[in-house]
Amino acid sequence: MNILTTDDRTLTELDHSRIGRLINHDEQRSHPMAAVLQQAELLPAREVPADVVTMHSRVRLTDLETGRQLKLTLCYPPDAEPARGFVSVLSPVGMSVLGLRVGEVARWRLPDGWEGAARVEAIEFQPEAHGIYTL
Repeated sequence: MNILTTDDRTLTELDHSRIGRLINHDEQRSHPMAAVLQQAELLPAREVPADVVTMHSRVRLTDLETGRQLKLTLCYPPDAEPARGFVSVLSPVGMSVLGLRVGEVARWRLPDGWEGAARVEAIEFQPEAHGIYTL
């Protein structure tokens, strides 16, 4: 499972810290999320722009291959329910959208080799934009 785009990400300091703790200490160098965490620009939650995908953001994506629109809410692994649109931040799609801005493209590769790509069309809800800084 690979993220095909890891650069130019913005994360809140809190999201960065929490996600870092999710990754097993032994995996911190090899886990696909490690590159995102290492390269991301970190901002206090109160300073993150409203067009950045943060944890618990509800986003609308367009699949670049099919043109199909999908909505997802980025969540932590215990809350993941893909059939209901709750996608784990440690899934290929979740890792690829975290920290992107509206208009940017997420790219990922599944374990079976299939590659996907989707454009972030809109952020329908971002906790920080609504004054929720510790969700």
